[in-house]
Amino acid sequence: MERRDTLLQQLRERPQEFVEQMLGLEEQLRVKEELLQQKEEELAQAQAFIEELKRQLSKHPAEKLTREQEAQIEEIVTDLREQRQRSEPLIQQVLTEERKQQRQRRSPRHPLPIQLEIETKILEPAPEDGSCPRCGPLVRIGEEVSEEMDWVPAKLIRRRTIRPKYAACRCGQRGMTIAPLPPRLLPQSKLGLGLAVYIVIARYDDHLSFYWLEQIFRERHGVEIPRQQMVQWVEQIATWLKPLYEAMWEEMKAGGYMQIDETPVKVLDPEVPDKAAQAYLWFYSVPGQDVILEFSRSRGQEVPRRRLQGFQGTIQTDAYEVYGALRRKDPGLRRIGCLAHARRRYYQALQESFPEALWFILQIRQLYRLEDQVRLLPPDERFRIRLEHAPSIWEGLKKRAEELEPQLLPKSTLGQAVNYFLKEYQALLSYLDDGRFQIDNNLVENDIRPMAVGRRRWLFIGHPNAGWRSAVIYSLLISARRRGLNPQAYLTDILARLPSMKITQIHQLLPGNWQLHSISSQDWKAG
Repeated sequence: MERRDTLLQQLRERPQEFVEQMLGLEEQLRVKEELLQQKEEELAQAQAFIEELKRQLSKHPAEKLTREQEAQIEEIVTDLREQRQRSEPLIQQVLTEERKQQRQRRSPRHPLPIQLEIETKILEPAPEDGSCPRCGPLVRIGEEVSEEMDWVPAKLIRRRTIRPKYAACRCGQRGMTIAPLPPRLLPQSKLGLGLAVYIVIARYDDHLSFYWLEQIFRERHGVEIPRQQMVQWVEQIATWLKPLYEAMWEEMKAGGYMQIDETPVKVLDPEVPDKAAQAYLWFYSVPGQDVILEFSRSRGQEVPRRRLQGFQGTIQTDAYEVYGALRRKDPGLRRIGCLAHARRRYYQALQESFPEALWFILQIRQLYRLEDQVRLLPPDERFRIRLEHAPSIWEGLKKRAEELEPQLLPKSTLGQAVNYFLKEYQALLSYLDDGRFQIDNNLVENDIRPMAVGRRRWLFIGHPNAGWRSAVIYSLLISARRRGLNPQAYLTDILARLPSMKITQIHQLLPGNWQLHSISSQDWKAG
C-alpha cells in the first residue's frame, strides 16, 4: 500500500508532472511494441526470401537441393534471426542484393526537441466565463498545456549597413573618421552570408537545380535572382573553399591509406550538341574521415595517377584495371581489394540457380560477422582478432574455388564469380595486414549513393567548367556529414571566417578540426 499512497500523494501535489510521467511510460511501451512488430515483420520477410530461394534452386529436377544445401539454408535463417535480435552496427552492411521494396512502416512518435525556440500563447476563458455572478472571479487551480511543432517560413531581407562619417577635428589631429566595413564573402556583391549558404545547401545537399531555385525565389519571395547570377556566386564561393579542399587532401595523403571509387555523371558539353556527355566523379576517402571528389571527363588512369602524386601507401579499390596499372607503375603504391564486389557476383550466381554459390555466401557472411564484432575496437586489437579467426575461412574459400573452377563454364555467372575471386584473392586477403584496413569499399560507396540520388534529381552537371566546383563543395559537405557536423552550421561558420583568415590558419576550418566559432546569433538566423 505504501507505493500506492506515494503515487496518490504525487498525483495530488504534482498532477502535471505525474501526467507527464504516465504519458512518457505509455509512449515508451508503444515504441517497444512497434519495434517488436517491426522485428517480427522483418523475420517474416527473411523467411519468405528463404522459401523463394528454395523454390528457385529446386525448380529444375536436375538441381534439387541436397541435405547439405538444406542445412546451409537453415543456417542463413538462423543467422538472419540473430541479426534481427542484435542492434544495428555502426555502418549497416549491405549483405543481401535482393531487389525488393521495403514496406513503409509508421515511424514511432518522438517528443518535441527541447532545443527549439518556444513561443507561448495563453488562452484565457471569455470574461463572462471567468467569473461567477455570486462568487466573483474564479480561482486558477492549474493549467493544460498542448504543444505543436510549427514552421516559420524563410524570408529574404535587405540588410543595410550604415557607417556614419565624422568630419576632421579643428586641430587637425584626427582626419575624417568612418568605421571600416567588416570582411565580406564577395565584397562588391549583393550576396549576403545567409543567402550564400542557402543556395549552396539547396543546390548540393538538397539537389535542387538552379532553375528550381530561380522559380522558388520568384514565386515564394517575389525576387528575381537569375540562374546565371547564382552560378557566378557559387563559383566564387567554391574558390573560397578550394584551399580547404586542398588542405584536406594533403592530410589524407599523409595517412597512407585511402579508398578509391568512381561514379558516372552526365554533363552538358557545348561541343556535344543535343546530347549529354559522360563524365566521372572520382572519390578518394579515408574511412570515417574526409572525402575528396575530383571531376573528370575521363575514367582513365591519368586521373588517379595525377591525383595520387606524392602519395605513398595503400589504396583500396575494386578490380578495375586502372588501379592495377597504377600499382605496377608506382612501386610506392599498394592495392588491396573489396570483398563486397566479389560477394555480389556470388549473389548473382545464386539468383541464376547455381546452388554452389550458397556455400561461398555463407563463408563470406562469417567474415562479415567477424567484422561486426571488431568494428569499434582499436586497430591493433582488430588486427589480432582477425588473424585468430579469419585466415582459416579464407583458405577454405580459396580451396573450394580452385576445385570448382575447372568444372565451370567461364562465361557462366558462377564461373565469372569464381574467376574474379581467385584473381583478386591476394588483394582481398590483404585487409588482414593492418587493423586500419576495411574489408570492403562500402564506406566510400555509401557516400556515392547520395550522389546517385542527386543525379536523378538534377540530372547532370550543367557545364564541364562546373565540375570542379561541384567536386569542391561536395567534398566539404560529405566530409562534414561523415563527422556528424550540421552542414548548414559548418558552412555558415567557415564562410563567415574565411574572408578575414590567413592561408596558414585554414587548417582549423577543416571538418576534422572545426569548432563553432564567433558566429553571431543574427548571422546564424540569416544562415
